[in-house]
Amino acid sequence: MSTQTSTPSPAGKTGFQLPKWAGSFGFQIIAALIVGLGLGLLAKYTGSTKTNPNALGATLQTIGSSYVSLLQTAVVPLIFTAVVSSISNLRQVSNAARLAWNTLLWFAITSLIAVLIGMGLGVLLQPGANTGISGDAKYTGKSGDWWAFLVGLFPKNFLGLGASSTVADSGAVTTSISFNVLQILVIAIAVGVAALKVGKAAEPFLTLNASALAVIQKVLWWIIRIAPLGTIGLIGNAVAVYGWDTIGSLGKFAVAIYAGLVLVLFVVYPILIRSHGLSIKQYFSGVWPAVQLAFVSRSSVGTLPLTQRVTERSLGVPRAYASFAVPLGATTKMDGCAAIYPAVSAIFVAQFFGIQLDFTQYLLIALVSVLGSAATAGTTGAVVMLTLTLSTLGLPLAGVGLLLAIDPILDMGRTAVNVAGQALVPTIVAKRQGILDESLYNAPRNGTPFVEEETGTDTAAGESATDGTSADTAPRELQDAKA
Repeated sequence: MSTQTSTPSPAGKTGFQLPKWAGSFGFQIIAALIVGLGLGLLAKYTGSTKTNPNALGATLQTIGSSYVSLLQTAVVPLIFTAVVSSISNLRQVSNAARLAWNTLLWFAITSLIAVLIGMGLGVLLQPGANTGISGDAKYTGKSGDWWAFLVGLFPKNFLGLGASSTVADSGAVTTSISFNVLQILVIAIAVGVAALKVGKAAEPFLTLNASALAVIQKVLWWIIRIAPLGTIGLIGNAVAVYGWDTIGSLGKFAVAIYAGLVLVLFVVYPILIRSHGLSIKQYFSGVWPAVQLAFVSRSSVGTLPLTQRVTERSLGVPRAYASFAVPLGATTKMDGCAAIYPAVSAIFVAQFFGIQLDFTQYLLIALVSVLGSAATAGTTGAVVMLTLTLSTLGLPLAGVGLLLAIDPILDMGRTAVNVAGQALVPTIVAKRQGILDESLYNAPRNGTPFVEEETGTDTAAGESATDGTSADTAPRELQDAKA
C-alpha cells in the first residue's frame, strides 16, 4: 500500500487566488472607471442633478470630494519637505546647475510644442464659430495677472496659508483655509538653499526633514492605494453632474482640447522618447500608473508621490535628480493646463466674440503659455491661466464663464498630460546627461508601483527593491555625468 502525501501550499496562498493582473494598480483603476461610469449613468437617469442629487448621486459626490480632500491635506507638507530634500540631495551633485538649466529648457521646449499644437487646432477646427450659445455668461472668480503673480511670490506667512470668512443670512460664519503653492515653493527653496549655506550645523534639520518626508509619503501611499474607490466617486459624479448633455454646443471645443492632448501625449512625447533612443512602450508602461491617477484625481501635486516613484523606479532616473525635477514639474510643468488649453480657449473666445487675432497676438499666446505656467501654481490652475492669457491679449474675460460648464471634464485629460510631461522631461534630461539607468528603464514591469511598500522596505531609507541599489549611489552617478 502506497501512502500519498500532499504538497503543502505556499504560506498565505491557500484557496482561490486572483490572477496577478487583477491585483495590479492599473487594472483596479480601469475597473473603477467602468464601475464609476455605470453608477454615474444610473444616477443621472434616475434624476440626479448638480443642485438636487439623489441618494446615489450624493454618495458618489461625497466619495469623490472626500478623496480629493485627502490628497489636498498632504499637499503643503509634501511640497515643503520634498523641495527641501531635493535641494539637499543636489549638494552632492557636481553638475547640479547644468541639470537644473536643462530641466527648465526642456520644460520650455515641450510647452512651446504643445501651445503650437493648440493654436493650430484652434485655427483649423474653429471651435468658437457658430456655437449656438449666448454670450451672457460672466466670470467672477480669480483672474490671472502678471503683477499679482510677481507680488504673490512674496509669502504672507511661513506656510503660505490664507483664510477667508463668509457670513450666511442666518448669521453663521464659515471660515475656509487656502494655501498658495507658489509661495510654499519659494519658501522651501529659500530654506533648502539656506540649509546648504549653513553646512554641517543644518544636518540635524535636513535629517528631520527627510524623516518628515518619509512619514508624509507613507500616509500619501495609503491614500493612493484607495484611489480605485476615489475613482468610482469622481468619475461617477462627473458623469451624473455633467455628462454629454452638458457639453452640448461646446462639443467642438471639447474635441479640439482632447485632440490636442492626444497629439501631445501619443505623438509628440513618443517622438521625443524615440529620438533619444528609448523605448516608447517602456515609457508608457512605466508612467501609466501616474497618468491614470492624475486623470481621475485632477491633481498634479496629489499625484506627485506616484509620479516620482515611477520616474525613479520604472524610468530609471536617479533619485537625487528626480527628487528635484519632479516636484518642480508638479508645480510649473503643465502642457495640458498651461499650453494646449489656454491656446485653444483664447482662440475660441476670439472667434466667439468675432475678434480677429493678428500675428502678434498669436506670438503673445505662445509667450504667455511658455512663461506663465508658474503663475498658475498658487491659484486655480487652468482657469486662471486662461484669464491671464485673455487679459494679456485684451480679450473679454466673459469668455471664461462660457467654458466653465465643461471644465471638470477637460481637466481630467489636461492633468493626465501634465503628469506624463513631468515624468518625460527628467527622463530625457537624464538620458542626454548620461545618467539614466537604461537597464532599469528597459526592465520588465511588475504591474504595480507598490511592491516596495508591500514588502516593508522603507523607501525613505534609500533601498530599492526594483534594482537592488541604494539611493546613495545616485549622487555618485550624477557626479560621473558629463560636465
